[in-house]
Amino acid sequence: MTESFDIVLFGATSFVGKITARYMAEHYPSADIKWAIAGRSERKLHALKAELPQGNEPEVIIADATDGSALDRLCQQTKVIVSTVGPYAIYGEALVKACVDNGTDYCDLTGEVQFVHKMLKQYEAKARASGARIVHCCGFDSIPSDLGCYFLQQQAKEKYGQPCQRVAMRVARIKGNFSGGTFASMMNVFKDMGKDPSLKKVLSDPYSLCPPDFNDKARQKSVKKYFWDKLSDSWAAPFIMAGVNTRIVLRSAALAPELYGSEFQYHEAMLTGSGAKGKKRASRITMGLGALMLSASVAPLRWILERWILPKPGTGPSPKEQQEGYFRIHLYGRTSSDQELKVEVTGDRDPGYGATAKMLSEAARCVLKDCPKEKQEGGFWTPATLMGEPLIKRLQDNTGIDVRLL
Repeated sequence: MTESFDIVLFGATSFVGKITARYMAEHYPSADIKWAIAGRSERKLHALKAELPQGNEPEVIIADATDGSALDRLCQQTKVIVSTVGPYAIYGEALVKACVDNGTDYCDLTGEVQFVHKMLKQYEAKARASGARIVHCCGFDSIPSDLGCYFLQQQAKEKYGQPCQRVAMRVARIKGNFSGGTFASMMNVFKDMGKDPSLKKVLSDPYSLCPPDFNDKARQKSVKKYFWDKLSDSWAAPFIMAGVNTRIVLRSAALAPELYGSEFQYHEAMLTGSGAKGKKRASRITMGLGALMLSASVAPLRWILERWILPKPGTGPSPKEQQEGYFRIHLYGRTSSDQELKVEVTGDRDPGYGATAKMLSEAARCVLKDCPKEKQEGGFWTPATLMGEPLIKRLQDNTGIDVRLL
């Protein structure tokens, strides 16, 4: 069957879906990419289409996330599916299955480790057979970490003839807010653990997303307390997204051992500044994250969080807040011979929404334009291992996101 579209954005009327649709309308050239928006509400989709900039308006496709037949038809009409429908553990599997069954490439912005683990376990072999390339975590978690580490390793091999054995990512500066959808996904992780205690092992294992036969497992550091960071001369605290970022980076290392080397180690933390103020801030962040995780793990407290404290799904930072957001992360690498490198990744929008929409949109365009199926086989990839340098170039050329050696 000949595809009618190059890219379909599924879940376009979600909070981040709308931001992504606007970016696509503004940046996808009409002569080059034919695209569509999809979801279950025809009224909302047409309302969104009416709000988008004119010039490359999308078509509208109606499909429910629970309707397997409709999702099959959707996948048969396009080369790449982009999904912004979360929580993915609730709404995401049927679309991944449809993409795998129909050999359709797929990108999403999930940060749900238990969902990615389940998809790998159930569909990886089928994706290899059908030719579908499935790429999870194409937003702020985990493109800056994954591509930043990939770029650092390239530079290390070029400069020193060997990769860095140890890499530490530090969030140097960040400004942004969480949406209700992000918190809903986070709460759902704890609900899933309550139903299936075995997920605790999946979520605590840094190698849970690596291939089952991967054996080159170095001991990984998990940042659970605040500490003085000698690499940056600053106090540091746990980073809320480290749990997913670390597992994606380690999967990249497992899939590309020639670039990451053996006994590879990676961890992340968030910088809070030097002196007494930095230490106090690091302590507050550590305690705040601990309280949030504890509350989320206890059903009655989780209900209070969802009912009275956390933002509701469909809400999020305002356009002004998205515009004023930014992020800067540093990656410190050290080879087995103690040679050092430092890489910086920066973005000029709210990381979780403004920047994520750009990363997800460019990832889809990169899969479409820069990753021919005859050269890269089906399966579950990471952003770095499927797209690598071409995606870095697209982000630098089009989005205000930069990756550079310091």
